[in-house]
Amino acid sequence: MFTDNPFIPATDFLPPSYLQAYIVLMVLAVVAGTVFDLHRKRSAEFFARQQQRSRVAAVRQLSGAEMAAIAARTLANEVATSGEFCNRSRRVSHLLMSYGFVLYLVTTLVLVFGYPADPHTPAVLPVLWNVGILMVLVGGYWFFFFLRVNVAHDGHSPWRLVRADLFIVALLASVTFALIFEVVTVAQNTLANRVFFGLYILFSTLLFGSVAWSKFAHMFYKPAVALQRRLEEANGSSDLPASATAGEGRCPPSPT
Repeated sequence: MFTDNPFIPATDFLPPSYLQAYIVLMVLAVVAGTVFDLHRKRSAEFFARQQQRSRVAAVRQLSGAEMAAIAARTLANEVATSGEFCNRSRRVSHLLMSYGFVLYLVTTLVLVFGYPADPHTPAVLPVLWNVGILMVLVGGYWFFFFLRVNVAHDGHSPWRLVRADLFIVALLASVTFALIFEVVTVAQNTLANRVFFGLYILFSTLLFGSVAWSKFAHMFYKPAVALQRRLEEANGSSDLPASATAGEGRCPPSPT
């Protein structure tokens, strides 16, 4: 089961071209939602003003090599290893979700566009698709039930949802129903296949269509903010305390 293309059963009631068109629409929805969010919050204007202020207030000019090195450190720390999280559990949870989500997305694209109705799909692709989903589920449910601020520190019920939870709820629902759909296809029940595939598509649409109102777009903003802070710290234009700037040494030492 976990070595077969999970999208082939959907071709019994949905032409492969429809699913391909759906994915294209979701990519466009993410782009449009991010642009709309930038415009609504004036984030692009903020970054432009911040860069201009940084250039004026800079104590020293950075060379191209220095800027490249800072960008590399930002990529290695804030992007690749989620170094902005001081809490180890939150960092591990975030990394599981991030890498699992990327693995799930990449294999979905390959399966849908490369092997839309091919029963001889390389077994490694469905395996990686499932591994990605399981990583998201482990990291996501761990975060949802135990690590959210209002749950871990305020003592609220994990079922108390606010708009900030839209992304994590839509993500978990989407990949959960993706896995359920894959499992129920074994029974070859057409009605069950349609129902769970429909729920998978419903929550996937909510996930990718709600970018402007969820934390989805933060995945694009956070590296940019981290890079800007590192550049300001390096050129001397930062007006933040050293402990509050992005980078190594930001987290307080662990108690011994």
